[in-house]
Amino acid sequence: MGILGGNPKDEPLHYGEVFSVWSSLIADYGMISGYQTFYNHAGDEELKKIIEDIIETCREEVKQLEKILKTNGIALPPASPERPVARLEDIPPGAKFNDPEISAALTADIAAGLVACSQAMGTSTREDIALMYGQFHMAKAQLGAKLLRLNKNKGWLVPPPLHVNYPEK
Repeated sequence: MGILGGNPKDEPLHYGEVFSVWSSLIADYGMISGYQTFYNHAGDEELKKIIEDIIETCREEVKQLEKILKTNGIALPPASPERPVARLEDIPPGAKFNDPEISAALTADIAAGLVACSQAMGTSTREDIALMYGQFHMAKAQLGAKLLRLNKNKGWLVPPPLHVNYPEK
């Protein structure tokens, strides 16, 4: 059996896998910090709950990603500092993100995360890495569905022009 046979955890990471894991980790660090700020700005309780869910998902990813890098002797990227909890009333109106803006940013990040997970899965040679990104992908897809439902229910979804009139033949 060759170098890529047997227990996947005994196989070396290739450069692409290292880059994917390291990039995912630094992105999660930044998202946790940024989403804590979004949480402070959010007024809608349903949106705040989704932000909490996303932060918790990011924290779970961080645990797995840090473990892989440490196990393989790879230095961790710098982590962003945790953000303190702030009262919404203390944020000046002109400096505040509004709920639709927050939801749109979260939605865009989820979409980008789905693409990144798909790419990491497709370029991995270690089954454990590909499966881990598959799990991340599923979690992000579920969060994206919750955000879509919230955006529709709150009237925050801005759809592209809808094609409803068909030309006559």
